[in-house]
Amino acid sequence: MTPLVIGIDPHSRIHVAAAVDEHGRLVDTCEVGASPTQLGQLLTWIQALAVTKVAVEGSKGYGLPLARLLVAAGHTVVDVSSNLTADERKRSRRRGKDDEGDAVAIARIALRESDLPIMDPAHLDADLKLLVDARDQLVQEEARVRNRLHALLLNMAPGYHDTTGPLNSRPAFARARSLALRARKSDPILAKLALAAIRRLNALREEQADLEKDIHGELEQRSTTHLQSIPGVGPLVAAKILGEVRDVRHYPSAAAFAAHAGVAPVPASSGNTQRHRLARGGNRQLNRALFTIAMVQARWHPPAREYLARKRAEGKTPAEARRCLKRHLANVVYRALQADLATVQSAALSPAA
Repeated sequence: MTPLVIGIDPHSRIHVAAAVDEHGRLVDTCEVGASPTQLGQLLTWIQALAVTKVAVEGSKGYGLPLARLLVAAGHTVVDVSSNLTADERKRSRRRGKDDEGDAVAIARIALRESDLPIMDPAHLDADLKLLVDARDQLVQEEARVRNRLHALLLNMAPGYHDTTGPLNSRPAFARARSLALRARKSDPILAKLALAAIRRLNALREEQADLEKDIHGELEQRSTTHLQSIPGVGPLVAAKILGEVRDVRHYPSAAAFAAHAGVAPVPASSGNTQRHRLARGGNRQLNRALFTIAMVQARWHPPAREYLARKRAEGKTPAEARRCLKRHLANVVYRALQADLATVQSAALSPAA
């Protein structure tokens, strides 16, 4: 049988697969639902073919359950980004856009590109990322509720700051609650809304604390000694990095890791003009983690402060100097992740293991 490459375009309700031969010609297609039973039917269809590789668009999104199923069945699964699919669709002679056309485009990308990320159980482990993302959402909701409480208190108790202080702690919430209770007769609606906001803020704090315990528990099961030894990297930042990176082996070099994080300058040269521009893409969550480390180090870490001063002396603006520091920290984080991987591998090979 002719070896085939499978491309899969996953959605929330349906998954469309296309098999192409070594020349990129369409051989067969399959469309199933997203339930476990129907994913099993898709797996059966794939196993009936002579498949060398399965490409899934967004294997860490809608395609995650299918990617896990395929990896468990022993298939080589690669991840294809939606940007690559869009570019391939433009190059095709197919008019318009449909799921089958996207599946064919995904398969042809996998046939042509040899360096697509290969999915494995470590890379598909989303537990830590789910916990960190859930906590980030709670933090964002807390900011919205705090802003609402601030607006209510301004109308209900002008100058409330003198009594409560900043609305960023449980004692401050308790003092705001006292103000709301005293205002229940004069401003019953404002007081009721303020009390509801305070209850929600306290509940959000409790939910965040529970998630942070779970995050710490996940970190204790992983080798993060080298990562957390970097100044400015606490448990939450370490968890965000690990949740986004998952498996550092998917980045062949520190430069590839920096490009993925969106901190590597992008070449923008033409003719006699040699220049680089700021990278606007990349993994923005990983970029945010590096920004946090850079800001912490810029405040109190002497080597980072000396580095920034040296860049400023070279004529760079404060923003440009910070970007240089982020690029440098990407190398530091990459080396720490590589050291953690070496620790895990050596422990697995030791006789005691």
